[in-house]
Amino acid sequence: MPVIHLTDRVLIRASGPDASKFLHGVITCNVATMAKGEARYGALLTPQGKIISDFLFYSESEDAFLFDVPAERAEDLLKRLVFHRLRAKVAFETADGLAVAAVFGEVAEVPEGALYGDPRVAALGGRLVLPRAAAEALSSDAAPYEAQRIALGIPKGGPDFTYGDTFPHEADMDQLGGVDFKKGCYVGQEVVSRMEHRSTPRNRLVEVLFPQPLQAGQQITAGDKSVGLISSVTEGRGIATVRLDRTSDAKAENVPLMAGDVAVELRRPDWASFSMDWEKKVSELDRKFQGN
Repeated sequence: MPVIHLTDRVLIRASGPDASKFLHGVITCNVATMAKGEARYGALLTPQGKIISDFLFYSESEDAFLFDVPAERAEDLLKRLVFHRLRAKVAFETADGLAVAAVFGEVAEVPEGALYGDPRVAALGGRLVLPRAAAEALSSDAAPYEAQRIALGIPKGGPDFTYGDTFPHEADMDQLGGVDFKKGCYVGQEVVSRMEHRSTPRNRLVEVLFPQPLQAGQQITAGDKSVGLISSVTEGRGIATVRLDRTSDAKAENVPLMAGDVAVELRRPDWASFSMDWEKKVSELDRKFQGN
């Protein structure tokens, strides 16, 4: 596979003596424990716990970090980071001289740059941060990478979930290491923690398999009820947002799941651990009282 210039991504640099401490208290991933050259998956949330933007996050040094963010979200993310900064000694800037490339599959030669392993799933390969001039000499056809992403069931903000209206659990960020539930406070933490420990998300992004070609935007139905929406597709499979309670009811009642006149199958991604049967989480205290 080629090394692909991801033209829909932008890099934002955060630097300064307070960068690590400030960012650790604002975004969902753990910044304090990062080593140089390490990557994390994370997001900046609203106070209500919804995703403003997700991103891959790279440690350049002890006090310098890069956000690998969708281009459409970069301006708003930068503005909000500056808003939260207050008196912290940290500066933000768009790294206009740098670009991002995806490196995956069998690659004969990787251009010179900083290579970070994708922290979500190893099969996604890595992200190469390199000078923009060098990136522009690469292929910018992202179709092979998108096919790999969809085949692995990895959600993408925009096509698969809506920024500003989606909780991290609904975007499977909790399954992909995008939220550190042990690190303490960050913007939106209280809502996300409550969803993790006291309830279960109603919607999840899952894999959808189909024997005939389908298109993004098609509804998944069980009888006369809508149970989901297909958002990304590649050959024979895709990603869909589904109501887990409704799909569980359909399964219990042996009602087929359909996209138009095509029968589809829903499957939990290999990297996920949530229940497809809407099983209620049982706390350690519940187990104690139940004698388990």
